[in-house]
Amino acid sequence: MSSYLIIGGSSGIGYEFVKKLSLTSNKIYVMSRDPEKIEVSDNITKISFDVTNNYEQYPPIEDTIKGLVYSPGTINLKPVKNLKQKDFVDDFNLNAFGAVRAVQNYLPNLTKEENSSIVMFSTVAVQTGMAYHASVAMAKGAVEGLTKSLAAELAPKIRVNAIAPSITDTPLAERLLSTDEKRNASAKRHPLNKIGNPEEIANAVQFLLSDESSWITGQILNIDAVSYTHLTLPTITE
Repeated sequence: MSSYLIIGGSSGIGYEFVKKLSLTSNKIYVMSRDPEKIEVSDNITKISFDVTNNYEQYPPIEDTIKGLVYSPGTINLKPVKNLKQKDFVDDFNLNAFGAVRAVQNYLPNLTKEENSSIVMFSTVAVQTGMAYHASVAMAKGAVEGLTKSLAAELAPKIRVNAIAPSITDTPLAERLLSTDEKRNASAKRHPLNKIGNPEEIANAVQFLLSDESSWITGQILNIDAVSYTHLTLPTITE
């Protein structure tokens, strides 16, 4: 039996992975601002914590940690002329700085395992270049740089990878998928004619945490159904 820590595990992709992991005998720590959304299970420990609070120390965990998943994210889509400095700071704080603090805090737990793994989240917008994504792409670009840096620094004991999904049917994206017309239009922008679902991304998380991916580190795994030459975005007027 191993222990896993999922930060941001009460919603979206993180929640889907928690559900998948809860079917095993492994011990699961779920950390989020609202952990009560997680169903009660014998192998789940809920921890209430706000990763955006830079003045509060991450809660201690005594167990060794086999896998750490940092899944909080933002979709703050605005024309650059409408973005305030606070938008950039808030996106960076949640996506990038929160991940740094999590790794720093739980590195001792990870190093106690013979082989452990960290999975973080980026977005296809970083490598593709998408209009109205300046703030979130800048923050997630930092996550990609962090992923590659830590993969080099923490090898060979700890593997570090990131997943970069395209639009996925989660509460975070509900504004972009709020009608059938929006959902159909989004699906048609992808050559596979579909939007992602949390279970598909959770499967990739499971793979990157498992020993089946033991020769993979420092990678940004795009899960997007996308041929980039075909990708366009809806017009945002705000």
